[in-house]
Amino acid sequence: MEAQSLSVKRAEVEFHSFASMGQPERAIAAYAEENVRRADFIRRHADFIGPMSPFLEIGANAGHTSYMLCNEFGAEGFALDISADSLRYGADLLGRWNWSKSPVRIAGDALHLPFRDGSVRMVLAYQMLSQFMDIDQVFREVVRVLAPGGIFLFAEEPLRRLLTLGLYRCPYWDSMKPWERKLYEWGLLGYLVRDVIGAQQEESFGIRQNHSMNLDSWRALINRHFVDYEAEIFVPERGWGERVVKRLAIRMHPARSVSGAGRLLGGTLAAVCRKAGQGFTEPFQTDRFESLLRCPDCHSGLSRADGDALRCECGYQAPNEGGVFNLLPSDERKELYPGDRDDVIDFSLANHERKLLDGWYEVEGVFGNKYRWMGKSASARLSRVSPLPQRLRVRGYVPPQAIETQGHVWVEIVANGLKLGSWTLTRTGLFVIETDLPDSPEYKIDISAAPVWRIPSDDRTLSVNVSMIRLIPRESGP
Repeated sequence: MEAQSLSVKRAEVEFHSFASMGQPERAIAAYAEENVRRADFIRRHADFIGPMSPFLEIGANAGHTSYMLCNEFGAEGFALDISADSLRYGADLLGRWNWSKSPVRIAGDALHLPFRDGSVRMVLAYQMLSQFMDIDQVFREVVRVLAPGGIFLFAEEPLRRLLTLGLYRCPYWDSMKPWERKLYEWGLLGYLVRDVIGAQQEESFGIRQNHSMNLDSWRALINRHFVDYEAEIFVPERGWGERVVKRLAIRMHPARSVSGAGRLLGGTLAAVCRKAGQGFTEPFQTDRFESLLRCPDCHSGLSRADGDALRCECGYQAPNEGGVFNLLPSDERKELYPGDRDDVIDFSLANHERKLLDGWYEVEGVFGNKYRWMGKSASARLSRVSPLPQRLRVRGYVPPQAIETQGHVWVEIVANGLKLGSWTLTRTGLFVIETDLPDSPEYKIDISAAPVWRIPSDDRTLSVNVSMIRLIPRESGP
């Protein structure tokens, strides 16, 4: 089984860049709340965890938890995420939280960690294991980089729920319909939906998720790779519909454990796992962090050259780009970070305007959430750079005003005069449309949307906004 396809990795790079600090005040409030919860868990298991340096957080997003480890726990280590942009945006947290210490930030792949065998004392993973179809492959890579006696802490991973009809994937609160919000408040929505509440957002973006793991599956996986562990189960109580069942399940369990409720209602699992062997004793030298790394292409050691670039004898190079070293394998890096290429219109890049035609308003937004509003229609031009069959990917946002006007938004896409299709979007929030393209060296893309609407203080006529238009290889589907 392929643990994670290239198309999913591409979607993760886009999504993490968009979500990390695209709405700074909202994101920072969420990060602060997560850090409080995560710090409490670490303190409860501090005796089992022991020393934490050097640590490696995988799937770190903006790196907020790594910053917390450095500044609140005095640990030193690395924040790794597949999105280099989200790690760069995360540097804004230092000033906002009055912190002075930063982790080493690395863009990398959790399936191909650019670290030497046995190089780190602790690996952390939050809300990221379920994005892999074969979680065992991630565990094997974690065990490889952990020193003997090292610790793997993972948390906020979903437990499969038995008591549900699994009728459909549900979005987060912001995109719920009124009847869904009412059922959510009563604690009844979870009995209807497939996977966890909120899964629809990531799935619609192209991020495939693995919600097949129940409590027994997680325990078997941990026991296969680690000699000892401590774990906690967190079961939701969203309204009376879940509160009653949870309390009854705990009362009926022979040990009054929450595990029975976790099997029925799902929830999340957090665990601290210890690798076999003696404890890690070598001190971590921050000024020589490259000594723990390895080349993602040939697996040889890396050196740090003039200008702070990381280099390998095989020719691989990773410059320091805004405080982040991109250590993805060369083939992945080329595809996931195309830059200002003729087959990509990324509204966060300054030179994207040369590929736009008619119908676009001025660029807006911050960090990873740069976008342009369009009216009834807008056009752009893309040129292919790959000989492979092509697919179009359009990323945008449906505003609440559009849904309130008509109850749905209609989007039509035409390429070189050929209608590719029309889509009806019934929820506010982020959307991604993908569709196959005919063979051509160049594409004129026309996007139409309805209804249009206006803000009283604004003379523009608006429909939806768009943040990326690009070509992708057709065979790189999920």
